[in-house]
Amino acid sequence: MAYQTQTLDLFPDEVKVEQDYTATFADNMKMPIHKWYRYTAGFSAAWVSELIREEMKNGRTRIIDPFAGSGTVLIESEFAGVESYGVEAHPYIYRIAKAKLNWNFPAEKFKEEALALLKIAKGKKIKQTEFPKLIMSCYPLETIQKLEALKQTWLDTNQEEEIKNFNWFIITAILRTTSPVGTAQWQYIQPNKTKSRVIDPFVAFESKVNDMYLDMKRTQSRFKNVVDSIILNEDARNIESIPDGWGDLVITSPPYANNYDYADATRLEMTFWGDISGWADLQDNVRKHLVRACTQHVSRLGDSIDSILENPRLNVIKSELLEVFGTLKEERLKHGGKKNYHLMIAAYFNDLADVFHSLRRVTNENSKMCFVIGDSAPYGIYVPVDKWLGELAISAGFSDYSFEKLRDRNIKWKNRKHSVPLHEGRLWINS
Repeated sequence: MAYQTQTLDLFPDEVKVEQDYTATFADNMKMPIHKWYRYTAGFSAAWVSELIREEMKNGRTRIIDPFAGSGTVLIESEFAGVESYGVEAHPYIYRIAKAKLNWNFPAEKFKEEALALLKIAKGKKIKQTEFPKLIMSCYPLETIQKLEALKQTWLDTNQEEEIKNFNWFIITAILRTTSPVGTAQWQYIQPNKTKSRVIDPFVAFESKVNDMYLDMKRTQSRFKNVVDSIILNEDARNIESIPDGWGDLVITSPPYANNYDYADATRLEMTFWGDISGWADLQDNVRKHLVRACTQHVSRLGDSIDSILENPRLNVIKSELLEVFGTLKEERLKHGGKKNYHLMIAAYFNDLADVFHSLRRVTNENSKMCFVIGDSAPYGIYVPVDKWLGELAISAGFSDYSFEKLRDRNIKWKNRKHSVPLHEGRLWINS
C-alpha cells in the first residue's frame, strides 16, 4: 500500500511519482526536534508519521528501524505513542540520535545548564595555537580557540548524563556552521571553498540552546502520551538486543550502494573531539561497523571475496550478481581510479542479506517492512537494487515484496559520471 503526504495529493498521479520527495530529508529541517541536526541521509518525518498512524489501525504498534540514523522513525514513534527500537552502528550518529531522543527532558533545566556551560567557556582562556591539520584548515585560530574553550569546559564540568549528552550534541552540531570554509552539514570537507555566512561559536551555541529550548517546550506541550523509544549502538547485520518476534512494522532506509562514505562524513567532528588523528583511523573506529556501501569500506577485503560470493544467503541472486561482479571487475581497468566497485557490490548485498535474516528473527508473522532505497550504476553498470533486495528478503523467510517508485534520479546528465537513469522508491515487504 502506498502512503503519500497530503501536499502531494494536489498533483495528478503521473506527476506525483516524478515529484515525490518524501524519501528525502528536506522537509525535516522545518520540523521541531528533527531540525536539530542536518542529517541528509534521512527521509521525510511527515511521511513516517502518516505511515505509523495508518499501520496503527492495522494493529502494528511495535516499530523497528535497523538504520536509525539521527532518529526520525524513533521520534515519530514517540509522538504517536507506540513502542520502537532503533539500531544505529555509526557511533557518532548514534550519539546524535540519543541526544535528540531526550527532547522530553525538562526544558528549563536543559537551558539553565547549557547556558551555565557557555558562561564558563566564555571566561576560559585558550593559549594553545597548534591543532590537528584538518581543524586548522577549517577555522581561523580565534574560532578554534572558542570551540576549544567549549570543549574543555565540557570535559571539565561534571553534569548529569542527559545534560552532558545535550552539551556534546550542541557543540558537535555547531562545528559546521562556525567554519568559514566548505563544511556544509553532512558533506565532505572542502577547505578551498568559502561560505558567506559564518557564526561565532559562542553565538552559535546560545542560538542552538534557545532553538532547542523552544522546540522542547512546544513539543512537550503537544505530545503527552509519549512512549520512550530505545536506540541501540549495534550492527543491523546481527541485531542482538531486540527480542525474537517483537516487531510488526519496520521503517528504514539502508545506505545506498552508491559509494558514499558515511564514516568520512563525520571526520571533522571526530577529529575535533580527538577520537581520530587522521583519515586512516576511520577504518577501525567506524567503517568496520557499517554496511559496506562504498569502495573505501572494501579496501581490505582481499581474498575473503571468494567466501562472500559463496555465501548460501546470496544463492537467490548469485547468477545475476556474478555477472555484474565480473563486468565491474573488467570495467574498472578502463578507468584511472580503478575503484573496486565489484567488491563493494558483492559485500553490500552480502551485508543486506544478513540484515534481512536478522530482521526475520526480530519481527512477527504479521509484520510489514518498508525500505526506502535507490538503485545504482557504478561505472555505468546497472545494479537492480530493488529486485535483488526483494529476492533476498524472500530468501530470508519473508513472503513477498513490491516496489513503489517515487522519483527518477540521475536524469540531468551534466557533470554526471554516467547516463544510466536511476530511481528511488519504497520496497514493501510482507511476512
